[in-house]
Amino acid sequence: RSGAASKMSILGLKKKQPKTFKVKVITMDAEMEFSCEVLDQEVPKDSPITFHFLAKFFPEKVEEELVQEITQHLFFLQVKKQILDEEIFCSPEASVLLASYAVQAKYGDYEPNFHKPGFLAQDELLPKRVLMQYQMTADMWEEKITAWYAEHRGIARDEAEMDYLKIAQDLDMYGVSYFAITQNKRDTDLLLGVDAQGLHIYSPNSKLNPNKSFPWSGIRNISYSEKEFTIKPLDKKKDVFKFYSSQLRVNKLILQLCIGNHDLFMRRRKVDSIEVQQMKSQAKEEKARKKVERQILAREKQMREEAERAKEEMERRLFQLQDEARLANEALLRSEETADLLAEKAQIAEEEAKLLAHKAAEAEQERQRIEATALKTKEEKRLMEQKMREAEQLAVKLVEQSERRSKEADHLKQDLTEAKDAERRAKQKLLEITKTSYPLIAAYSTPPPPPEGGDLALGSGSMRIDFKDSDMKRLSMEIERERLEYVEKSKHLQDQLKELKSEIESLKLEEQQQQAGVYSLRNEARGYPPEPPYMPHSNVRTTLHAP
Repeated sequence: RSGAASKMSILGLKKKQPKTFKVKVITMDAEMEFSCEVLDQEVPKDSPITFHFLAKFFPEKVEEELVQEITQHLFFLQVKKQILDEEIFCSPEASVLLASYAVQAKYGDYEPNFHKPGFLAQDELLPKRVLMQYQMTADMWEEKITAWYAEHRGIARDEAEMDYLKIAQDLDMYGVSYFAITQNKRDTDLLLGVDAQGLHIYSPNSKLNPNKSFPWSGIRNISYSEKEFTIKPLDKKKDVFKFYSSQLRVNKLILQLCIGNHDLFMRRRKVDSIEVQQMKSQAKEEKARKKVERQILAREKQMREEAERAKEEMERRLFQLQDEARLANEALLRSEETADLLAEKAQIAEEEAKLLAHKAAEAEQERQRIEATALKTKEEKRLMEQKMREAEQLAVKLVEQSERRSKEADHLKQDLTEAKDAERRAKQKLLEITKTSYPLIAAYSTPPPPPEGGDLALGSGSMRIDFKDSDMKRLSMEIERERLEYVEKSKHLQDQLKELKSEIESLKLEEQQQQAGVYSLRNEARGYPPEPPYMPHSNVRTTLHAP
């Protein structure tokens, strides 16, 4: 027994260990490696063998069919990659909107102070076709995306991903798998599209609008034999559609997709199984719980932000109060200094007020004195002006008399000249008469008395002849005497006018000085600086025209 047992243990030790091979599974957000045992199937010699974990069948309504959050997240990443790789066509406007939801799912709410310009520089958010379609810089695209991104505030990551998928499921190429086929043996190139709604036939150059569609609800049977596929409509009146595919591996994949999508199409239109109902109920409860948690977190965040704002406000208010207190203390010190200064100024002002009152009284007395002086000066000025007018009238009168006397002197000189001429002629005539009547004259001892006035009439003419030289001398002396008297009177009148002019000038100067004194006293009483003394202009002259 012991030998048999030992033999069995040796055989157990010698049993071969199973062969294993490495497998790498690549999901949309991670990579995992496993070691698997080798069964009957043949495995590739590559190590590790790579598998891509992707959704094979696309849901019709993502919000109802994607129950678990992890499934939704992986499916979102898959659809997003297909859009960026242009496997699903998307317009530029829809691309920007989808990019904004992708940014919301990745970065959360938009914060201007945190999300500075350029924060999306390393993210791939738009298809290259869209970027090349418009002449816009990366900054301009980022600005457009950020404008939509800022509108999604408060949306959680799973909600942003679901909003992304809701938009994506309405795109024409969403969930469609395309295969190259021919309609007959003449090799007319077509495209076969398989999706959750049915089968679609496309032209080779158009993947958006199918030429013909066969919905799952209208297909009775799909069969294929090697390279030929046959689609039998549910309506027997419609023609059977056949197409051909040359690759066996592709044909098997087409058949699997048709069977799987048709099966899902039928299951979606039936009541969910208990297992699915439980999953949806759990998912619903989980979403409700997360929503409550998010609401709680949002309230806590809001309360925390409000508390921070209140703290900042209190700190700001505290700093403000401290500044106000500091300013108040400084103002108090300044006010105390100002009060002392004001008290000193008040004392000085009081003394100045007394001094000004005294000066004002003196100024009033001086004003009264100057006013009296001014009245007196005005009276004197009036008298002087009257004297000046009288002097001017006298000068005019003397000028008239001088002109009259000058005319009389001229007449007298003319009469004197005429008299001298008459005397000369008379003497000449007398001599002539004397010579002719000499015997007659000798007979008389004395000549006859001359007529009254000393005039002698000879012959038939009347001629006045003055034979007295003393009268002529007397007349000349009288004229000279009157001329001298006139010159003396004119000189005396000019002296009087000069004296009168000097008195008027002195009175004007005295009046101006008095007025300047009054103005200076008034300014001094008001606290103004004194005016400079009045200086009469040197070029001002007063001219009196002497006769």
